Formats: sequence, C-alpha cells, structure tokens
Amino acid sequence: MQDPEVQDPEVQDPEVQDPEVQAGGGGLPGIAEVRAAMTAPGRLFEMDEADIRGVRTRVWKNAPATLRDILEISRAHGDADFLVYEGDRLTFARHYAAAAAFARRLIDRYGVAKGDRVAIAMRNYPEWSVAFFGAAVAGAVVVPLNAWWTAGELEYGLADSGAKVLVADAERAARLAGVLPDLGVACLVTRPDGPLPDGAEPFAGVPGDPGDPAAASLPDVAIDPDDEATIFYTSGTTGRPKGALGTHRNITTNPVSLAYGIMSAGVRAGRTIEELTAPQPRVTLLSVPFFHATGCHSVLVTSALQGGTVVLMYKWDVRKALELIERERVTGFGGVPTMAWQVLTSPDFGDYDTSSLTGVSYGGAPAAPALVDKIRERLPERVPGNGYGLTETSSVTTYNGGVNYLERPESVGPPVAVCDVKVVGPDGDELTAGEVGELLIKGPNVIKGYWNKPQATADAFVDGWFHSGDLARLDADGFVYIVDRAKDMLIRGGENIYCAEVEAALYEHPAVADCAVIGVPHEVLGEEVGAVIVARPGAKVAADEVRAFLGERIAAFKVPAHLWFRDEPLPRNPGGKILKTRLREELLP
Repeated sequence: MQDPEVQDPEVQDPEVQDPEVQAGGGGLPGIAEVRAAMTAPGRLFEMDEADIRGVRTRVWKNAPATLRDILEISRAHGDADFLVYEGDRLTFARHYAAAAAFARRLIDRYGVAKGDRVAIAMRNYPEWSVAFFGAAVAGAVVVPLNAWWTAGELEYGLADSGAKVLVADAERAARLAGVLPDLGVACLVTRPDGPLPDGAEPFAGVPGDPGDPAAASLPDVAIDPDDEATIFYTSGTTGRPKGALGTHRNITTNPVSLAYGIMSAGVRAGRTIEELTAPQPRVTLLSVPFFHATGCHSVLVTSALQGGTVVLMYKWDVRKALELIERERVTGFGGVPTMAWQVLTSPDFGDYDTSSLTGVSYGGAPAAPALVDKIRERLPERVPGNGYGLTETSSVTTYNGGVNYLERPESVGPPVAVCDVKVVGPDGDELTAGEVGELLIKGPNVIKGYWNKPQATADAFVDGWFHSGDLARLDADGFVYIVDRAKDMLIRGGENIYCAEVEAALYEHPAVADCAVIGVPHEVLGEEVGAVIVARPGAKVAADEVRAFLGERIAAFKVPAHLWFRDEPLPRNPGGKILKTRLREELLP
C-alpha cells in the first residue's frame, strides 16, 4: 500500500505581504517561469541528469550525495541543539560523535558489512537518530520498523528484511523477547527499565556524553548515491506490509526538493532566494513517527542538513504540543490535517504563546479547504502549506504553499522541478487536464522497488514511473489535485463519489472535529455513502441537521445515507491515516 506522507518542512515559509496577492490577484509569474529562473545554471536549484537504473532522470546538482555527506555537514552546526526530548538535549556535535561511535561498534563488534540490514524499533527518542545515521554511514541498510506493531508484525519485519542487528527501546525489546532467539538478531536496548531479554545488550551512548566530539570520526566505508540505504515498510492497512527499498539518492533528494517547493512560492510572490534562505531559528515540533518517511526524510534528515532543532514528543497530545510550542519557541509544526485542526481549535490555544510559529504544514490525508481560514484566523500573517508524497517517493513530490496555496487550497501543489507527474486512464493512456485517473510519478526520489518482491516491483515501477494507486487530476498549470485512493472511491448507482469531497464538506461544519467517509453495501445502488463523525467537545449535532448542511454544499447523491457519531477518536495508523478498513469491520455487518 502506498501511503501519502505528511510534509513538515523547516525551511522559511514564504510570507504574503501584498493584499492583491493574498486574494489571488493577477500579475504573478507562472509556475514554469519561476521554475526556469530557480533552476538556471549557477543557481541553488540547478539540475543535472543521471542514469538511474537505465532511465535518464533529472537530479538536483547541489544535493548531498549520501547520508554520510549530510551527517558530515550537520557536524558544522556544533553546539546548537539538534534533538530535544523532555530533559535531554543532544547537540549536533554530540549527535555526530554518538553516530560515529555506533557505526564503528556495528562494524567492529557485530560484523556489519555494507548492505547488511540494521533495524530500529522504538519511539521517537534521540537514540533513534543516532542509530539511523550510525547504521547508514556504516554502509548498512536501515530498516525502521513500526513501533506500534504487535510482536508478530515486528517479527515479520525482522524476518522479511533479514536484519542482522536490532536497536529497540525497552517496550519493543520486551515485546520481542520470545522470538529474538529464533531470529538470530543481535539486540541493543535503549533506555532499559528492567532486565534485558536474553542475549540483549544496552545501546548506551545517549543521553550520556559519548566522548570528545572533536575526536570523533566516521568509519572508512565507500558509499555511492545509488547504494541501498533504507527499507521503510508501508503501513499495511491491507495485507502484509511491503518493504520500500530506498537509496541514498532517494533520501538526500528530499531536503532539496522540500526547500524548492517552499521557496518557489516565495519567489513567485516576488521575494529572492537570498531573502528566503536568510539565517533564522528553525525549531520543528515533530508530531509524527521517525519510522515514516515524513518524520525521517522531511523532518529529521532535513533538519540535520539545515541545522534545525527537532522537538520530540512521547506521544501526540494537544495540550503538550501547545506547551512545547511556547517553551521551545517552535517555528513550525504539522502532521496530518486533523492535528493542525486540534491545535488551532483547542480551547487552550489562547493560554499559550504561539507567536514563534512561522507556518503550519500538513499532508498525509485530504485537507479541507476551510483549514486555511482557521490558520489565518488563529495565526495571522502565517501562510499554511501542504504537500504530497509517499513512502515510495521518499516523501515530497509536490508542495503547495504561500500564494500557490491561497490561490488553490484544494490542491497539493505542482511537482518539484526534478519530478514529473502524469495522470493515466485504465488503459494507461495519459489523460488531459481536468480528467481523473491514476497518478504516476517519475524522479530521483522514486525508490528502487519492494524488498524481495519482484512481481510487486514490476507492477508498480515501470520505465521509471511509479504507479501511486491514487486518483488525481491536473489543472492547466500542472497543479495536482488528489481526488482519493482508488479503493476508497464509492460507486452509487453508477455515479462516482470521492470520499475526500464529502469529508471536506463535513469539515466545514462547526461541530465536526473529525470524520471519515466509507461505502455501505446496498442491494440496488451497489453502495451508499456512510460517514463517521467525531464532534467537537461540548458540541451537539443531529443527523438531519448534518444532512441539511451538506445538502447545501454537495449533490444530493453524495450526502451520507448513514451517519454514525462516536466519542472516541477515529482509528489511525502511526502516520495519521484513518483505518477505514477497521471502521467498516466495526460498523458494518
């Protein structure tokens, strides 16, 4: 399964100062004109071409070649805070030293060689990053496992990847204690809170002092851009998860693509690259897991390159998020749109100082256009941003921010300059602007394939193009509009109904905090529309009132025939995507 991934960048968000621009006024340069200016020879975003698995592909000329390069660059940020977790503060220099020490330990003690797999199963602790970068610069393929998985699912990920070493927190290590001996995996435990499983050893190194950062050095392992670097497992909301096999080029492309996507909106609004790259504090509140491409590619790796601070949370909590925004002077936060809604509509919002925020970015699920109005209401002068990407595209493929977002809040933006997109019909023929079909993506961010799954790889990756499985349309200017997942599209009496459209209308209702639209089987019509609603605290809403509200916004055949109201949160995977399969199992006989 391909999950849309959240974008939570920490590059300066473009501001909009001209009222005519804010209103989407004319006179702005086009997307193609901005792209030509930004990618011209000698510019920061100049492009080149590379042969990637036999396909000529545009690449960023100035992108770091490997994760080793990014770690080396991060060292220059010295004593600035890189990772903040409760009472622990890990500087860039200490992080570099800890990662270097762990890389040498993997090679010297555990015999890890280039291409061996090193798995990570833990919460968002600072040790996650140390293990990730340390394993990568040792030449290993890093396998981030879903920390929410059961013991059986974790066992599957370890066995499927053939991991040689596992770095786990105490909770995950205890969960796996009964199966580790049979897997033959060396287990290192972070933050142990009791006896270790048989054969396991403490990870050590963080949060304690790893030694003299000035004396740290990385092992001498030759790494090339197209060497395998990561296996990120897709969310597995249906069937067994697939391991998305990414290269160093895939992951190091993302920070540059993200910067391009954000800055292009600022350039279009009349600002210069120099203005947009001026030094400023960058502090990201991380609300999603490191074990997804958003948390790792778009936040961790990007912050390492840019010198940004990442503030970690034990788990998502709205009040705690507001506390951290005030205490750490957070400049950016995001997650799935629901997280942004929860913060902005919290009754505690006014009790905290959020003046440090320069932007709010989100993705991973369709965002109601009304969300931009809420951001402008609560955070004046801040322009929201969203983006689109998948595990298979190493996070970002498109970005929509600044004037682009204000003009087209329903879009996820145009593709970044090194990516091509197209929409095709069932026969594979490319469709024209406005027509809905499957979105295909090509670029240096597209992964190598699925680990040990040649048929699935052959089906999804064809001549450099990745078949996303998402339904989309393009407008005349190349902006992408994600309509829905193909499997979530309803067909009622022969009429296509896209869940995202109905959900967006529901979010406009002032009493709706969260919602999900599902198909309900019907003997005559095939399917009817069903909607599950979570109301805001203290709000009361009736089914008839909701239907009347929707009837003014969407066609009658799209209005839900079935409505469920629930007090508990909707079930979600760690990336924030609603588990509609589980909802159907709970609600439908």
